[in-house]
Amino acid sequence: MADRALFHRFAADRVTVALKDTPVVMLIGPRQSGKTTLVRDLVAGDRAYVTLDDDTVLEGAREDPAGFMRGLDRSTIDEVQRAPELLRAIKRSVDQDRRPGRFLLTGSANVLTLPTVSDSLAGRMAIVTLLPLSRAEIRGRRPAFLQKAFTGALVKPPEKMIGDELVHAVLTGGYPEMLRRKEPGRRQAWARDYIRSIVQRDVRDIGDLDRLDRMPRLLQVLAHHSGQLTNFTQIGGQNGLDDKTTKKYVTILEQLFLVRRFEPWFSNRLKRLVKTPKLHFLDSGLLAAILGVTAERILRDRTVFGPLLEAFVFSEVLKQGTWLDETYTLSHYRDKDQDEVDIVIEDEAAGRVGIEVKAAATVNASDFKGLRKLADASGDALRLGLVLYDGEQTVPFGDRLFAAPVSCVWG
Repeated sequence: MADRALFHRFAADRVTVALKDTPVVMLIGPRQSGKTTLVRDLVAGDRAYVTLDDDTVLEGAREDPAGFMRGLDRSTIDEVQRAPELLRAIKRSVDQDRRPGRFLLTGSANVLTLPTVSDSLAGRMAIVTLLPLSRAEIRGRRPAFLQKAFTGALVKPPEKMIGDELVHAVLTGGYPEMLRRKEPGRRQAWARDYIRSIVQRDVRDIGDLDRLDRMPRLLQVLAHHSGQLTNFTQIGGQNGLDDKTTKKYVTILEQLFLVRRFEPWFSNRLKRLVKTPKLHFLDSGLLAAILGVTAERILRDRTVFGPLLEAFVFSEVLKQGTWLDETYTLSHYRDKDQDEVDIVIEDEAAGRVGIEVKAAATVNASDFKGLRKLADASGDALRLGLVLYDGEQTVPFGDRLFAAPVSCVWG
């Protein structure tokens, strides 16, 4: 049951710590990921609460940012991306008074990437990311996968999740409203309404777009390209847009935390690597709803499950990185022979973990071809190479190489 009281958001710990030593804390992430619930529960009754989703409040913030901020102290300002002008007024306020915890902001867009924000709050603001619920948060147990993987250790699967259960988890994703809705048709209805709301409100707020009506169609096209190399000419051509306009629109979708491009891993030791980024949706449930993929359709055609499962694993790894103090970089490996590794994770010490995702119940040696090439290029820097699959057993396939259940990721 997806009751908000059941889920402790691991990002809350980072917000609590930051409020003790930083004047401004901003919680960013997609709409409906739980930001407002987190900040209101975290500081209930402890500070003033203002939301810019109120049109009257929004108008006041846009017309007179300095006057709006006058008198506000120890305040929570929700959906600040709707009035980015406020950031300059907040900067002036904290320059005069740098007490920690003065302002707690939330944003459904990464406001620091917006062209209207010319001066950031660098040095004055801590940023915490809140993506939709992870499997670890749903289970209520903080995972150790990333930390263990970089020591060369593989955690045990925390639960048996294969077959229909894995399909259900992937199709549902992590948005709290999707978790609440048990019927697939109701989840798809919510997703359609969600996307419509994003396009009509948030896209307008952060982007000056001439062809706003093309955005829903662009999302459809991008959904069909999830997990693939990003060819903006091809994607734009399917939507009547040139590649420059397509890049601009995709950047806005990234700012709204719907999709994420990630770059190819590169080494000067290898000259035959493909240098094109890939694109993933940040929630597999939303991706499935856009594509109209159901459990019944997966039974008929298993090939549609692969991109969804890869997006699911990518998102789970990305979420874990947002809870930790160390910075992790995600990329992908692909060479001219078409051998690839879906996700390459690199830590600050240049250690690497490679993950290949396979939507099947069996694994064979050929599934490790890309990981072996990554291992050859990395040497000792490769701590672990995994083929994650729809099975129960963890099986070694060579030095630091394993086939492992998908659920290891949240173990």
